[in-house]
Amino acid sequence: MSDATSPRPAEQGGDSLSGYLFATSAYVLWGFLPLYMKALAHVSPVEVIVHRVVWSLPVALALLWLLGRTRDLKAALRSPRMLGMASMTAAIISVNWGIYIWAIGAGRTLDAALGYYINPLFSIFLGAVLLRERIGRRQGVAIALAAVAVAILTWEAGRLPVVALGLTVTWGFYAFLKKWLPIGPNQGFALEVLILFPPALGWMLWLGASGGGHFLAGSSGDTALLFGLGIVTAGPLILYANGAKKLRLSTIAVLQYIAPTMIFLTAVFVFHEPFSTVKAVAFALIWTALLIYTLPMLVAGVRDRAG
Repeated sequence: MSDATSPRPAEQGGDSLSGYLFATSAYVLWGFLPLYMKALAHVSPVEVIVHRVVWSLPVALALLWLLGRTRDLKAALRSPRMLGMASMTAAIISVNWGIYIWAIGAGRTLDAALGYYINPLFSIFLGAVLLRERIGRRQGVAIALAAVAVAILTWEAGRLPVVALGLTVTWGFYAFLKKWLPIGPNQGFALEVLILFPPALGWMLWLGASGGGHFLAGSSGDTALLFGLGIVTAGPLILYANGAKKLRLSTIAVLQYIAPTMIFLTAVFVFHEPFSTVKAVAFALIWTALLIYTLPMLVAGVRDRAG
């Protein structure tokens, strides 16, 4: 998913049509991502991550060049503190990508949807624990409902929903740390893939030399899909970064559920993953929690527009 979370909109006056179009396009593309990743299910998650990094870098650098923001990247590369923070976020997002890619290939797409549904509530929890932010009554109820849903899924499976929790925790900490990275979202993404590029390129070359890779060695379809990971990864991020600047927080809070909802529908109706009664109850609790969490922001946004 995106490389930022609930950004502060630059335009405090309200939402713009271009903001809606950019952000909605990004979330819809992320919603279709499981179909793309399913086509690469026979490729190891590590190889997919490697190609996401390698082919995202030229896209990210081209964007910065077009925007005239390459100086920001050069300044970041001269800052040890910035490099250290970006290395942490790059490592965390790599783990998040790996869990997500594995989940799609292993028939655990429902778990991926659950993880991204829970994420906003986990972010509230992180803010309370790490930043001592106050949790309101509604937010507390929402977090409690999410915890009950996780407990129900744990009871059904006899173990924690590791995939869902892994995606939630990695994305939550990634978004938390990104807030402290003093660089724009486009520049931050370029810096992260630039840091990951040397080991990714080395791994890709090693796979090619050892005959263990799929790029230029397997079918032309595999090669095209791996090469296309650059656009598939960077494209939605670019759309999101530009759209989020032109939208209210309340609007982003609603739009962010487009992607996990599409992932959920894909898992059930396209991939035909089993959806038991227990899972239905757990998801119903999550959806109720998200409604409790989102509704006050949505009402506040409507009042602001009316005022």
